[in-house]
Amino acid sequence: MNWQQACELPYYGGADLGATWSPAQTVFKLWAPTASAVELQLFATGTDQEPGAAGLAEHTMQPAGDGVWSVTVPGNLNGVYYLYQLHFPDGHTAAVVDPYARAAGANGQRGMVIDLDAAQPDDWAEDRRPSIPAHARAVWEVHVADFSADEHSGVPEAWRGKYMGFVPEDTTLDGDGEHPTCLNYLKRLGVTHVQLQPIFDFATVDETRPGGYNWGYDPLNYNVPEGSFSTDAFHGEVRVRECRAMIQALHRAGLGVIMDVVYNHTYHTDSWLERTVPGYWNRRWANGNMTNGSGCGDDLASERPMVRKYLVDSVLYWAREYHIDGFRFDLMALEDVDTMNAIRAALDALPGGQEILMYGEPWTGGGTNLEGGARPSDKRALDALSDRIGFFCDDTRDAVKGNVFDAANAGYVNGAPQCGYDVLHAVAAWRSGARGFRPRQAMQVVQYVSAHDNFTLWDKLAAVARRGDYDAADSDLLGQNRMAAGICLTCQGMPFFQAGEEFGRTKYGDHNSYQGPLSTNRLDWRRACRPEFAALTSFYRGMLAIRRAYPRLAGAYGEQEPFILALPGWLIGFVPETEGNDPVGQLVVYYNPERTRQWVSLPSGTWRRLCDGTHAGTTPFGPLCRDALELEPRSVTILVAE
Repeated sequence: MNWQQACELPYYGGADLGATWSPAQTVFKLWAPTASAVELQLFATGTDQEPGAAGLAEHTMQPAGDGVWSVTVPGNLNGVYYLYQLHFPDGHTAAVVDPYARAAGANGQRGMVIDLDAAQPDDWAEDRRPSIPAHARAVWEVHVADFSADEHSGVPEAWRGKYMGFVPEDTTLDGDGEHPTCLNYLKRLGVTHVQLQPIFDFATVDETRPGGYNWGYDPLNYNVPEGSFSTDAFHGEVRVRECRAMIQALHRAGLGVIMDVVYNHTYHTDSWLERTVPGYWNRRWANGNMTNGSGCGDDLASERPMVRKYLVDSVLYWAREYHIDGFRFDLMALEDVDTMNAIRAALDALPGGQEILMYGEPWTGGGTNLEGGARPSDKRALDALSDRIGFFCDDTRDAVKGNVFDAANAGYVNGAPQCGYDVLHAVAAWRSGARGFRPRQAMQVVQYVSAHDNFTLWDKLAAVARRGDYDAADSDLLGQNRMAAGICLTCQGMPFFQAGEEFGRTKYGDHNSYQGPLSTNRLDWRRACRPEFAALTSFYRGMLAIRRAYPRLAGAYGEQEPFILALPGWLIGFVPETEGNDPVGQLVVYYNPERTRQWVSLPSGTWRRLCDGTHAGTTPFGPLCRDALELEPRSVTILVAE
């Protein structure tokens, strides 16, 4: 199916695709304009292997206009499972899970009719998104299983590695009552948002068996929570309730929840979507092969009208029914600009929707074939994207600690001070246009040095330094780690951290642990409590507190670029702009990438430290400083005027 043929298919603008439940009846609607006939099949269970498995009924669906097939089934079908059986003019048939299914059985092979109001944790109706000032935003990325799977986490065994692992509020290491873990730890750290790696239903973990692991970038059912994170994968309402309970617990702790969404591809070439309207949902080259810009061979054609509608509808569904606070788009450059802007506009129209975050990766994993003049949502499209759609800045990442694709390549904090040119531009969130892209506002830029992809920060620093003992609390690596964090938290933009970065998380040199094992991926709560690494965490906590206390550091409210001080060599110093002439409360920030102490001149006035490269906090400490100051090796120093 080419672009012209795709555009000639009827468009359906209704908001009622899927199974719309009520106590008296359920209305099923499916957009399948090229099918010649469709039947609805009902089942007692989500799989044929469960007790009581049986086919319940079959209903012929009728054309309802605009390519939609519909049937209304009387009675209360809550908890009933279903499939669509499609017939096509060429004689082939396809069994399909409803692309709009909101619940599913084990392994997502049948959709489930659900009363969403009955699948709520207690007090869900009172759940509210926390109000978080723009300048305070700081994101902490974690995989659901990694968060609480550690046997020392203090989480009840049945909840470890599950949605419910986020619910207990007072967990400590082995229940010692002294060392906080999981949510108890997280709510003290100072981050404001938790970015969850994919939580919608993915394909490669067998939900019927314990111990499976995958990062989840292999989507199967876009509107269904992943079953392996629930305590019962066989009953579709359980995963819905427990996923909501996780979000509710994070909200109760004052934390926003960001959902990592993989709308760029489906895992299977023969996906439910592609089975429903063959040739429509995926991009293809001229020879008919699916494009591979995702690295999975099956890019979604977001520029086609019903694909765009599907993406908008899905995001709105998660925002409304799960109270999601933000969306991180995997390989965002595979989505076209118009689709991303349509999602932004649809979120903005929700009550409080303008506070819902949107950002993504402004790159692809390979070539693709956007049609009809569509533009990819990469850094070259910032002029056309909404200025409230952010992007991960790989330029900052690589400048600070070295290129992610070369283990030995150093950056500004670990042996290549000449990277200071790029770090200097990162300070102002790249608004100078130095690398050929120009953000229109600072908070579009996600400033980070590590994420789930590639080495953890600790492992990257160890690789450059040729350290083989990942468990050793190496003083050089600790200093480099602190400096990397200090840069991220003093640059304009939105800071982002991989979970555990703040306590030297290691995967023992595994740079791509997407299939596990869990022993490599889980957060090691004993490591977090070791004194040397707890001190590193304390530094992150102090830097996050400084960021909250001094809003102008973020550039979130249209502040000018910082005033750069003239310093020798690769030292960097800057003064965040402030209003008025009163010097009290003014900040000055210095970066020293050298292995030795360095002297710098100070702006006029009297100064005290908020950060000396090792300790950080909002209470000034140390002696008063005038005229000049000696910076510690490989450090970030912050002074406040008194």
